[in-house]
Amino acid sequence: MKRKLIGALLCVSMVAATLVGCGNTAGSTESSDGGSTVTESSAKGGSVYWLNFKPEADEALQQIASDYTAETGVPVKVVTAASGNYESTLTAEMDKSKAPTLFVVGDQAAVKTWGKYCLDLKGTDVYNELTTDDFTLYDADGKVCAIGYCYESFGIITNIKLLGEAGYSLDDIKDFASLKMVADDIHARADELGFDAFTSSGMDDSSSWRFSGHLANMPLYYEAKADNWTECPAEIKGTYLDLFKNIWDLYITDAAVDPATLATGGYDAEAEFKNGEAVFFQNGTWEYGALSEVWTDEDLAMIPIYCGADGEENAGLCSGTENCWAVNKNASEADQKATLDFMYWLVTSEKGTQMMMEQFGEIPYKNAVENSNVFFRYASKYIDEGKYTVEWTFNYTPNISDWRAGLVAAMNQYDAGGSWDNVVTAFTAGWATQYKAANQ
Repeated sequence: MKRKLIGALLCVSMVAATLVGCGNTAGSTESSDGGSTVTESSAKGGSVYWLNFKPEADEALQQIASDYTAETGVPVKVVTAASGNYESTLTAEMDKSKAPTLFVVGDQAAVKTWGKYCLDLKGTDVYNELTTDDFTLYDADGKVCAIGYCYESFGIITNIKLLGEAGYSLDDIKDFASLKMVADDIHARADELGFDAFTSSGMDDSSSWRFSGHLANMPLYYEAKADNWTECPAEIKGTYLDLFKNIWDLYITDAAVDPATLATGGYDAEAEFKNGEAVFFQNGTWEYGALSEVWTDEDLAMIPIYCGADGEENAGLCSGTENCWAVNKNASEADQKATLDFMYWLVTSEKGTQMMMEQFGEIPYKNAVENSNVFFRYASKYIDEGKYTVEWTFNYTPNISDWRAGLVAAMNQYDAGGSWDNVVTAFTAGWATQYKAANQ
């Protein structure tokens, strides 16, 4: 993959919110509500209207739109939906005569709603620039409805320096068995080494999402893969919950914290890792800013969440996105072409790729700028090596907050000496209960 190193630091948010932004387009008039009106003469030559999903990127997108217009003469309007209202804003905008030509379809559920509006992107120039199909959304007929324009990743953040002090390297960890061997040894020598294997796995609201959401993704991903999920199932089997137990037992056993105290919370795993108290810390690419205040890029890595799945030595990081571009198939042919040309420019030009990296994180395109976030470089490295991406299957979860709350309660019981059967019940029966509640 062709990459160019830049020094800009990345700040990405795990949760996307939205707010109203201001359109600024050459060849258009700006309206007081933040939009702009493309003139009739410029519309005849093709124009772009991007309904943006991420509020923190609004200012940069207004600037890049202006730059592109100055360079090409093609009018580009960017409007950012109000916070929490992207779906309702998209619904309203699609009913207008000048509807968005470029919009976001975030997941398979959105494909069911918006797929009929999506141009098939298969074979387009921008599609052909993708380095992976892992973030591409298809409809039931195989149409490419949307393509990911950025992604985030999570895994097991690893302190290479401390790992070396314990007598190991990243090459020693290739699967769950080798991870457990290394972690068990470090934990057994914690007093001698001055650090433990894993940071605390606190189960209060500030931390439990790492496990009821991100760690729970592991058994969900392998079940979805085996059963070929295309939408949220009414029931799940829990086929791979032994994998969940494997890694959870390792987290809570090979750490300095008594598992029975995890429910009360009050732990700060990030601070523990920054202070060099542990080698391993499950979290995501968004942690780079905080951890790089203390540790250098040479000290930091992110490895897959190994849990004992068959063939997991070929796994990469858990990566996903809710940021997928779709092109309005009902737009004029000129507007479709203008939009596809703009998308191609964003992922191939120096100015476009730099803006995309700075605002959105890692972008899965051949000419992507090398990311200053070392964790994204590991994510990209695994993809380049042909490792399979562990997709964000937790996006299927029905009544997600209630389901996770039930799972956390069962895990707390287990940590205090209760039965793992409670976790299995919360996982499977809880899913069926929440599915019914969400689909009454």
